[in-house]
Amino acid sequence: MTRPARSSRPARPSRPVRPVRPVRIGPRAAVALILVTLIGIAAFGWPLLADRQSGLAHSQDAPWLFAALLPLLVAVVVATIADNGMDAKAVAMLGVLAAVGAALRPLGAGTAGLEPMFFLLVLSGRVLGPGFGFVLGSVTMFASALLTGGVGPWMPFQMLAMGWFALGAGLLPGPERIRGRAELLMLAAYGFAGSFAYGTVMNLQGWVILQGMGQGISFRPGEPVAANLARFVAYCLATSVGWDLGRAVLTVVLTLTLGATLLKALRRATRKAAFDVPVSFDPGVESAREPTSQRQTNAHTNGDTGDCGG
Repeated sequence: MTRPARSSRPARPSRPVRPVRPVRIGPRAAVALILVTLIGIAAFGWPLLADRQSGLAHSQDAPWLFAALLPLLVAVVVATIADNGMDAKAVAMLGVLAAVGAALRPLGAGTAGLEPMFFLLVLSGRVLGPGFGFVLGSVTMFASALLTGGVGPWMPFQMLAMGWFALGAGLLPGPERIRGRAELLMLAAYGFAGSFAYGTVMNLQGWVILQGMGQGISFRPGEPVAANLARFVAYCLATSVGWDLGRAVLTVVLTLTLGATLLKALRRATRKAAFDVPVSFDPGVESAREPTSQRQTNAHTNGDTGDCGG
């Protein structure tokens, strides 16, 4: 007795995998980012060009910087939304990642510069793009300052520096060219260098305020820029190398150990969110339904007419 042949069903075609695309930066968002960057560079660097009679104190210009920074951050988000680069899903993801980063900061802050939030911002900026990364870094630092009570004249400078840090991660070579272990090594190297860059920029904010230190490391208003920069390098080597090194090493370790898993999770969430696909409504669905309903109406009408005629 022969068994009946099994009907072989055709294999379903595999769905193409949607490429992971970061949040797009439109022209208006790019202009807002450039304005924020220019204001930040001026806020950090103007004391180097000031004279002796200027009365330097970053604590005096910090409120003005904060007042200018918040509207510009809102302008970046609004401009990105207007350019169809950020929708409600992206805003929700921004809130979730900022909350996670703010919660990570107290875990290591105050202990040899260990701050685990840096590796999260590196990976988030990598996957979600430079514009999203800048806003995420600034919002995360703002939220963490409120959480830890770290609100002060340094906070707007920290928001700018952290925004630049995450923005730089989004400007790295795209994942189409570098993936796998090479990508993790690149992100770890960026996290290492970016941790030192963040500490150096923040040193510039505090260095011009501190007075009465050694002659070789103190800031001197009105002195040539080259001479003050040489003192600034000596100041960084004498005061913050160890602190920045702890931050950099922790960022490298977390990136190499947890980076692959977190990158997959972020890319999966970004792929499902489909930030690059505009929301649209297909009128063909309703138009396809209309003939069917019309036919049913005609059938009932014809049936009723036939009964009356019989």
